[in-house]
Amino acid sequence: MSGLEELVQRLCPNGVEYKTIGEIAVDIFRGSGIKREQIAGTGTPCVRYGEIYTTYGVWFDTCVSHTDESAITSKKYFEHGDILFAITGESVEDIAKCSAYIGKERCLAGGDIVVLRHNQDPKYLSYALSTTEAQKQKSKGKVKSKVVHSSVPAIKELVVPIPPLEVQREIVRILDQFSELTAELTAELTAELTARKKQYEYYRDELLTHENVTKLCALKDACLSIADGDHMPPPKSDFGVPFITISNITENKKIDFSNVMYVPREYYNKLADKRKAQKGDILYTVVGSFGTPVYIAEDTEFVFQRHIAILRPNKEKIIPRYMYHAMQSTTFYKQADKAAKGAAQRTIGLASLGNMQIFLPPIEEQLRIVAILDRFDALCNDLTSGLPAEIEARRKQYEYYRDKLLTFKEKS
Repeated sequence: MSGLEELVQRLCPNGVEYKTIGEIAVDIFRGSGIKREQIAGTGTPCVRYGEIYTTYGVWFDTCVSHTDESAITSKKYFEHGDILFAITGESVEDIAKCSAYIGKERCLAGGDIVVLRHNQDPKYLSYALSTTEAQKQKSKGKVKSKVVHSSVPAIKELVVPIPPLEVQREIVRILDQFSELTAELTAELTAELTARKKQYEYYRDELLTHENVTKLCALKDACLSIADGDHMPPPKSDFGVPFITISNITENKKIDFSNVMYVPREYYNKLADKRKAQKGDILYTVVGSFGTPVYIAEDTEFVFQRHIAILRPNKEKIIPRYMYHAMQSTTFYKQADKAAKGAAQRTIGLASLGNMQIFLPPIEEQLRIVAILDRFDALCNDLTSGLPAEIEARRKQYEYYRDKLLTFKEKS
C-alpha cells in the first residue's frame, strides 16, 4: 500500500467530501482592467488574463509583468495562495484555466480574472481544478465562438474533492515530482535535438565549402529549369489538386498537406511541365521567410504559390540530394540574404537565385557527401518528429495519473 493510500485510509476511510468552490471560498472576486500599454518593466507585479493561458502553469511564484499602480483606478490585489481563473478565452476546452500563486509579493489582478481566496492547499486546488472532470464542468454549456466567457457564479458552482490537508499535500508532492521529471526529460530531448542539428550543420558546412573557385557552379548551370508558382491567384475548388503556400512548409523542410486549399485539376493540367513537381525536384522559399529548401522524394501532384521556386537538377551534373544539402549551407544562405531585395517582404528573384553558387565536386564525391549528410539529416528528422510525440505521450501519462490521484470515493 502506498503512502497516499495509507493516508486516505487513515484520515478519510468513509470517503472524501466533494464541495463547490462557493463553499470553500473565503472570498471570490473579479480583477480590474490593466491595459497593455500600462505594462512596464518595473513597478507592482501584475497578471493579465491572457498570461494565465500562455505563461503560467499549475502554479507560479513570480509575475512576468509589472505596472505603475498609481495609474490603475480600481485596484484588485491577489496574494500568496490565491487561485487565478482566466474567465475569457478563445477555446471552450480551455476556458477558466487557473493557476495558483505561491509567491510572497502582493500583486494586481487584471480584468477578466477571477481571484479565489480559500483555506486549502493552493497547489492542490489548482491541480484539482485542472482535471478532465473539472474542465468538463468549466466548459459545460459553453458554445464555440471567437470569444468564450465564464463568470464568478459559474466558478462558484465547480465541484472538487476536498480531502484533509495532509492528503492534499501528499498529492501535490507526487504531482510536482512527476511534473519535474517530465520537464527534465523534455529538456534532455530538446538538448539532444539541438546538439544533433549543430553537428549536422558543422559537417554540412565543412563538406560543402571549398576555396577552389573553379569547382563553384551557378544553380542555373546545374539545373534543367528554375521556375516559380503562378503569379496570379489560382481558382479555388472544394477538391482537386492541393495548393500549398509557404505556411505549408514545415521546420523539418517537408510539405504539410493536412491543411491546404485545392485547385481544379483542369488548372493543374494546363501548368507548364517545369511547374509540376517531379521526384528529385527541389522547392525553395524566395519571399518573406526565404531560404528553406524542400526535397521532393516522390512524384506528387500539387500547385504552389509564386513565393516558392522549383528547381529541376540536371542529374548528369548534380545529384538532387546533394543540391538539397548544398542549398542549406551557411555560405549559400549568405548569398540568399544578399540577393533578397525589398523592405516589407524581401524577395529573391529567379535570376538572382540562378546566379547563386554551390561547390560542385565530381559525382563520386557528391555521393560520398550525400551518404554522410543523409545520415545526419535522418537522425535530426527522427528526433524532431519523435520529440512532439514523446512530449504528448508524457502529457497524457501525467493527465492519467493526475486524474486518478484526484478521484476519490465520495463521502455519503
